Amino acid sequence: MAYRNRVNILGVPVDMVDKETAFGIFREIFAEPGCSMIVTPNSEIVQNASKDPELKSLIASADLIIPDGIGLVYASRLMGCPLSERVTGIDFLESIIEYLSGTGESIFFFGSKPGVAEKAAEKMKEKYPGLAVAGTHHGYFKPEEEEEIVREINESGADFLCVALGAPKQEKFIASHQKQLSVRGAIGVGGSLDVWAGSLKRAPEFYRKHGLEWLYRFIQQPTRFKRMLALPAFMLRVIFSGRK
Repeated sequence: MAYRNRVNILGVPVDMVDKETAFGIFREIFAEPGCSMIVTPNSEIVQNASKDPELKSLIASADLIIPDGIGLVYASRLMGCPLSERVTGIDFLESIIEYLSGTGESIFFFGSKPGVAEKAAEKMKEKYPGLAVAGTHHGYFKPEEEEEIVREINESGADFLCVALGAPKQEKFIASHQKQLSVRGAIGVGGSLDVWAGSLKRAPEFYRKHGLEWLYRFIQQPTRFKRMLALPAFMLRVIFSGRK
């Protein structure tokens, strides 16, 4: 597609888009037949994808790859192909929800602990009264139950699918069922449902504005320490890869 202007970070492609451009691409691919896949990689996901051929391949096959991570912005600048801004998955999804509330098209919330998707749906319908939620399903299931979940999503008549299973499980779920899904678009959004449901607090504006959400998450959840090491490891890999 003509608009696929991408930068490769550690061999993983990322669309060089700002939020407005990304949303324009969303509207274009959402109007096309079939299930379009939107992925929202951050530095941790890129780091993992550079070592996981399956994840790397499915990211590359996505219709839209938005840079959800300040580390990707910094890395792109070091590489001389600067991304204009970070496009956070939760904010991008909310833009989609606002759009759907105006068109009357519906969304399905899938993921998180039992009860969270329903609560998130209630909160979003309160905020966007025109929003049609076709259905919800929690993210605790066995592999053999996936086909039934896909059937439930399809039978709901949903136009768009929000998958909150955490990376890379959410991306692999979408990719593996993309041809079966009757929705016209799907996105993996990590902890967005938990934030909207109120079970997880999002970083205050100061942290978001300065690209410090990772620090706020660490303060909230010190057990994430090992995962936080992915950011400096990622930056070191980018720096040394540029010296080869």
